[in-house]
Amino acid sequence: MSAWTNRFLKSLIAVLACCAWSVAAQSTIKRIWAETDVSLDTNQLSPFWQGAVPVYMKSDAHGNPVPRYRTEVRTRWTKQSLYFLFICPYEQLNLKSNPNTSTETDKLWNWDVAEVFIGWDFKDIKHYKEFEVSPQGEWVDLDIDLHNPHHEKGWTWNSGFQVAARIDSAAHIWYGAMKIPYTAIDARLATTGNLLRVNLFRSQGPASDRHQIAWKAPRTDTFHVPERFGLLELVKPK
Repeated sequence: MSAWTNRFLKSLIAVLACCAWSVAAQSTIKRIWAETDVSLDTNQLSPFWQGAVPVYMKSDAHGNPVPRYRTEVRTRWTKQSLYFLFICPYEQLNLKSNPNTSTETDKLWNWDVAEVFIGWDFKDIKHYKEFEVSPQGEWVDLDIDLHNPHHEKGWTWNSGFQVAARIDSAAHIWYGAMKIPYTAIDARLATTGNLLRVNLFRSQGPASDRHQIAWKAPRTDTFHVPERFGLLELVKPK
């Protein structure tokens, strides 16, 4: 092997390594630790949410940019809980009439919602949990097992998670927050360095003008593509 070829191969390997690192970095949510649990709220200016590192849902389910619906998501964690805040710009909301926030709403995904898909088992990626919140504060949680042809029946599972929501009609933004017990997600204790498999989604607008917004585009019409999930890492601020 010539010296020139050797230098070229080393340079190529370095470039590929940098590319791989960049893709991995863009596909990992850094969830910042909080010392104590807090009451759930949707105030993005609160010290709790200001301490988060935001990520953005910027594409549709097939990877096409959707700048009008660019959705900011903030996350925190404690030893007991996982927190999410969705900041969702909209043009027209698709809301369920007569909303019920005292119990979960089956098939809530037929209306406007923000969704978290999350699992800890890297050996069986087809088993994970799903959490949804609507602009009106409706909610549903599901235990998803894609090995089961009727996995949608997992909505009868109950995680004990909490939600909060509000609509800022003047700004055309709605806010949805979740507080999820860590034990509903992971068989391990919540510890710095834990990695979880995750994806984030939104359904927005009426059936005649429906938009799907994703963090990691599944590249198909269904969100349930665990092979396309990214990572979520529990970290403490330096």
